[in-house]
Amino acid sequence: RFCSSLADIMMLEVFLVLGTLLIYFLFSKRREETLPFKDGWWGRGQKPVTKEDSSIRPFKVETTEEELSDLFRRLDQARFTEPLEDSCFHYGTNSVHLRKVVSYWKNQFNWKKQVEVLNKYPQFKTKIQGIDIHFVHIKPPRLPEGQAAKPLLMVHGWPGSFYEFYKIIPLLTDPASHGLGDEHIFEVICPSIPGYGFSEAPHKKDFNSVSAASVFYELMLRLGFNEFYTQGGDWGWLICTNLAQIAPNRVKGLHLNMVSVSKLGPTHLLSVLLGRYFPGLFGFQDEDVRRMFPFLKKGLYRILAESGYAHIQATKPDTVGCGLNDSPVGLAAYILEKFSSWTDMEFQNLEDGGLERKFSLDDLLTNIMIYWVSGCIVSSMRFYKENLQKGIGTQKHEKLTVQVPTGIAAFPNEIFHIPQAWAKKKYTNIVSFHFMPRGGHFAAFEEPELLAKDILQFVDKVEKEQLWRKK
Repeated sequence: RFCSSLADIMMLEVFLVLGTLLIYFLFSKRREETLPFKDGWWGRGQKPVTKEDSSIRPFKVETTEEELSDLFRRLDQARFTEPLEDSCFHYGTNSVHLRKVVSYWKNQFNWKKQVEVLNKYPQFKTKIQGIDIHFVHIKPPRLPEGQAAKPLLMVHGWPGSFYEFYKIIPLLTDPASHGLGDEHIFEVICPSIPGYGFSEAPHKKDFNSVSAASVFYELMLRLGFNEFYTQGGDWGWLICTNLAQIAPNRVKGLHLNMVSVSKLGPTHLLSVLLGRYFPGLFGFQDEDVRRMFPFLKKGLYRILAESGYAHIQATKPDTVGCGLNDSPVGLAAYILEKFSSWTDMEFQNLEDGGLERKFSLDDLLTNIMIYWVSGCIVSSMRFYKENLQKGIGTQKHEKLTVQVPTGIAAFPNEIFHIPQAWAKKKYTNIVSFHFMPRGGHFAAFEEPELLAKDILQFVDKVEKEQLWRKK
């Protein structure tokens, strides 16, 4: 009987130890799946002991005559280098076409008119973690009775700006007027990433995507949104992804028009080698194969050809940035090249870079002017160093999955295609993945209607199936 009691006690102890280990494993795993909120101080000097001013102030874009006179003087004194014969955009922005852009800039482009366009939507500033955050906040012009607008945070990237969303905003805030129905109507918030446009640049090192996500999370809470949707491409993809990792119970859905993966394993390597021949084995669809292969040409070589800028900006952004901040023509050449090749790689074969096939010169120059008048090109480029200087795959957010319902719009001319089979390793709750029929990197700027429709169908699915409740 004594031995039996001892055995019972030992068994109980074993179960207690195993139970404790199981509870620890479950709860520690749950904790690891949430990215810590980054409460930083990015203002000048020491953080003050007094409470930060959390007021929200109206803002309007304004430019002085002195600033415009200085711009035109610099445009007049620009020095151009003769391009190689028949080089088109293969060496970067072709200066023959650049001369035409600068001539339009000086003689026809009406910045004051474009300022009115920028100011047609309400803009604001508020101080968060020591720096002024600029954002556009657009409420629906009308709402059906009993219906509430769904808050949607839209985040741009480099070398874009909040202006990228100006064409898609009315499609989301007033979809019925554009033939998109009125079942889902949005209240849209488009902030400028700190160091971009009219958001103050961080004054201290280490402001990365998690820092930006934390700032925007605080912004959304300050605006009174306890639950909201997020959407982004380029850096907006990473910032919105981090926000979903920080606050999975607040983000109802994450919609992306670009994704990337930093954790590559043996399966990825095998799929690169064999996916063209055995697509089903790796979960590839026919369109994945068409977009990815031959992999050397459409994958490795393309990334090498298009990533030189990123290496500069991830190592010595201030050096090249000084020249761009001093020369509007240099700034235009640097930015326009991205709007050519990232819209469609084939545009490099054209002398004008195909720039006006998807954009107007007014739109392109408005984006460039946001960088010029705010003097933000250096601080915008530093974001690469802050995010990449520790190495790819080393940061905590790169090792965590995303549990939030995710929608992905895969545009065919994106620089590098990520198949759903790869994306789902990171985004474990993909509820919508669509191969878009046309368009490239700047989706909202290029194809606002296509992107708006994809956002609407994604939100419709999340809402009707209450997917955010199940995450």
